[in-house]
Amino acid sequence: MRLNKLIWSHLPPSFINLSPIHSYGMFLHTLARLQANRKQSFGTFFLRNRPELELIRRLSNQKNNGSPLEISVLACSTGAEVYSILWAIRSARPDLKVIMHAVDISKEVVEFAQRGVYSLKSTQLHDVSIFERMTENEIQEMFERGEDQLRIQPWIKEGITWHIGDARDPEIQNVLGPQDMVVANRFLCHMDPPDAEKCLRNVARLVNQGGYLFVSGIDLDIRTKVARDLGWKPARDLMKDIHDGDPCLRGHWPWDYTGLEPFNKRRHDWEVRYASVFQLGQKL
Repeated sequence: MRLNKLIWSHLPPSFINLSPIHSYGMFLHTLARLQANRKQSFGTFFLRNRPELELIRRLSNQKNNGSPLEISVLACSTGAEVYSILWAIRSARPDLKVIMHAVDISKEVVEFAQRGVYSLKSTQLHDVSIFERMTENEIQEMFERGEDQLRIQPWIKEGITWHIGDARDPEIQNVLGPQDMVVANRFLCHMDPPDAEKCLRNVARLVNQGGYLFVSGIDLDIRTKVARDLGWKPARDLMKDIHDGDPCLRGHWPWDYTGLEPFNKRRHDWEVRYASVFQLGQKL
């Protein structure tokens, strides 16, 4: 098995997308999902998916009527995604008022994220740093540097409301209110499929008419089914770049249930299947 993984990791994407190879990978990934012991993880990175952040920045430019941009990040973990999004928007639109809701089920994790202080010495699983995808200039822009820690800049932390909550809770809509963007990334894959589908349908209720739902890190069969059932419109801008934008998700396929299959335009449903971002309340 280890040799097979090594060989697969060195295959070029063009070769993997050949029909027999791709089909075998799909079979292996189906087995991985069926046999998975799913559990939540708080490991993450700053600037984890750069194309996704670029799309958020572009969409934020649509706000020109003086009203604030309201965003919710669900399963916010240690705060890296929340701060990355705010940095991306406020670097480009310092004039735009952003109201950010950051939600996680763990009280301890929410309190850690709210502090916005990160050790330079600690690492995540497999000795990987939470800062590994950042340049030194980006670190200087986003943080105040201490002797052995980094603290989020005050201008990035403004306007965040932190919540201890469960994305599966039907009452979450009453707590957060309607949102222009909802980010529900990289936690639904850790749920059993029926729970993930129910949660995704619940999360979608948070999004304003014409607003956007970001949902990567989920079993694609579930996301495709819900998107079709509810008539979501795939955001085509940067679609493939976002799909391939997180090396962790792409690199884990087909061996791990969190892995993300290669982008395959041969599928008749490829636009819905591989979109990680959807506009809700708009016709396909």
